[in-house]
Parts: sequence; C-alpha cells; structure tokens
Amino acid sequence: MHHTLERLRAAGEPLIDLTLSNPTTASIAYPADLLAALGSSEGLRYEPSPLGLTRARESVSQVVGVPPDRIVLTASTSDAYSMLFKLLCDPGDDVLVPRPSYPLFELLAPLDGIHAVPYALDPHAGWTVDLGSVAAAATPRTRAILVVNPNNPTGSYLRRRDLDALAAFAAERRIAIVGDEVFYDFPLASNGARPPGAAHAIDQEAALAFSLGGLSKSAGLPQLKLGWMALSGPPDLVSEALERLELISDTYLAVATPVQLAAPKLLAAGLMIRSAILDRLRRNHERLQAEVSRHPSVRMLPVEGGWYAILQVPAVRSEEELALDLLDRDRVVVHPGYFFDFPREAFLVVSLLSPPDAFAEGVRRVVARASTDVTNAAL
Repeated sequence: MHHTLERLRAAGEPLIDLTLSNPTTASIAYPADLLAALGSSEGLRYEPSPLGLTRARESVSQVVGVPPDRIVLTASTSDAYSMLFKLLCDPGDDVLVPRPSYPLFELLAPLDGIHAVPYALDPHAGWTVDLGSVAAAATPRTRAILVVNPNNPTGSYLRRRDLDALAAFAAERRIAIVGDEVFYDFPLASNGARPPGAAHAIDQEAALAFSLGGLSKSAGLPQLKLGWMALSGPPDLVSEALERLELISDTYLAVATPVQLAAPKLLAAGLMIRSAILDRLRRNHERLQAEVSRHPSVRMLPVEGGWYAILQVPAVRSEEELALDLLDRDRVVVHPGYFFDFPREAFLVVSLLSPPDAFAEGVRRVVARASTDVTNAAL
C-alpha cells in the first residue's frame, strides 16, 4: 500500500487523505502572530533548567491541574516515553501496552532495549481494559503499564473503575502507570463529558503515575516540540522519580529555551486552536454518522474522543485489499485496521481532522465502495 501511495503522489494524483494527523495542514485557522512569542530577547540567554523553566512549568500546571513541582518538560511525548523507559527499566525489561493502539510503542521500546508486551482492550465492552489480559501479560520484569486515554484509534476513555483496578495492580507489583493523554481534551460528546484523567483519578497513595501531554495535540502545534509529564502517586516515589528524572533531563537538555519562555502565551492561544479542532472533529463525526446511516452494510463503532473514527466493513475481502482498491479506484487514503493491531478483520480507520468538504466526499466514496463489495459478493 505504501508503494502505491508514493507512486500516486509522485504522479501528482489528487488524493483525499483520510489519515490526516497534522493539524497545521488541515485548514485550521491559526493566529498570524502566534509565533511572535518565540522571538523574545530573553531567549538569547541560556540558563538550562533540567526539569523545565519555572514559568513554563507553572503555565502547564494551570492546564493540567498538577502542582508545578510535579511537572517535567520534555521535547515531545515520544521523548517523555524514552525518559520514562530509562527511569523505570533496565535493558530486557518490559512494559505493557494496549492492543489495539497506534503503532508507536513497538518502535520506541526497542530503542531503549526493552520489550512492549500487549494487553487487550475488550471490543465487546466499549474497548475497556481487559484486566485479565493485563494480569496474564505481566511478568517479574514488567516495569510499567501504558494506557492511552482516550485510546488511539478506538476513542475510548479509560473508566474510573479500570484506572482504580490498574492502580491497585500496579501498586501491588510496585510498577508504574504511564498515561498518554494527548487526546484527552477532545471529547466528541457535545457536553464535553469524559472520565477524569490519570493524574487525578489515581489514588495519591496508590501507584506512581505519569500523565503525558504536549503542545502537539492540545494546542495543535506539533512543530514547536514541547511536551510534559505530570507525576502523581505516593510522595516518596514521586520525589525519587523527580530526582532521577532531573539527572536524565540534565543529560539531554532537549527542550529549547524560546519555546519554554513562550509557553504561557502558546498555551493561552492554544485554547482557541483546540476549540477550532474540536469543532472540526465533532462536525465530521456527525457527517460520518449521517453517511453510514444510509448504508446498513457499514457500521461506525462508538467513539468518545480523539481524532479518529472506526468503520466496520463487510469482511468479504481483506482490509488491505479494500484499502488498496479505495486508493487505486477512488483516490482515497485510509488506514486498514491491522495498522493498529486490531484483533480481527474488517475495520477501516479514518481521521476526523480532515477538511470538511474533502472528508464528506472521502467517506462517501469509502462507504459506497464497501457497500459495493456486499452487492458483488451476493452476485
């Protein structure tokens, strides 16, 4: 599929990209002077602060609701994962990761000499955590449980009962919980309802927990490379983790001074950008529901938050064959479900971030092609 896509792009073929994940190319309106704050003359002076400049940590604290002395700045969420793998693991250790999920952990973990071991999300229970599979996947070398809240791409928020159960499990085994919450601020429900995030839901006397976020998603600014982790849990474990993270951070000093100085203004402006993105997501979600409702052979799975939606299509041929046909014949780019390690066929994943007109036409072609498969199979 990759080769076909590259060939069509090289030929200049017009494509409708329903895998779009870059908000800066999604026709979202950004303030023209947004990056002016990066030009402060204060950035000419370099005073390294391993955990992050105080004013930047204070501005993040106001967003995530965790005290600034429990905030650590990073260059990105991927950078945060690498730091945490170094903090929590020795080479050969493992971390538990959800399945299905975006294929990131399997790439990051080996770079730090550790293993990503999957646990299951239950599709029959709204993609909630299969606690039995967590217990079965854990070994004496397990050092952390990674959760994505809401999950990417299923869009399922972690329930409080699941977080409580995972925290109890982690506390008993003296392992950590790492919550990737970059999509947390994008609930698709019109009332904004969602369960509490990991940093607030986990009992302060239970497991050590890290909640990850950043400008990339929360403010739609992936190019500025500023992320963060918020720590919670027993005070002694938090204190020890911060001390060790300071050493790790001081070794790399990955976060640029100008973006830290600009963080308060960028986070404030990010509220407007996030609102525009959320409006786009909700409108496209409604468009998708309306299109699917006209084709009984295609089903849209319930989604609570995030930037993606899942279509369950007739399993009359493989996901890859359907995705390739959509590319070749309909000039529409979608993710087949296996890209996210779905446990079975047949699913397609589409981005709700795509520009509205392109999205509407793209999903019309996707649903029509999948429906045609049913007609052809019946002949």
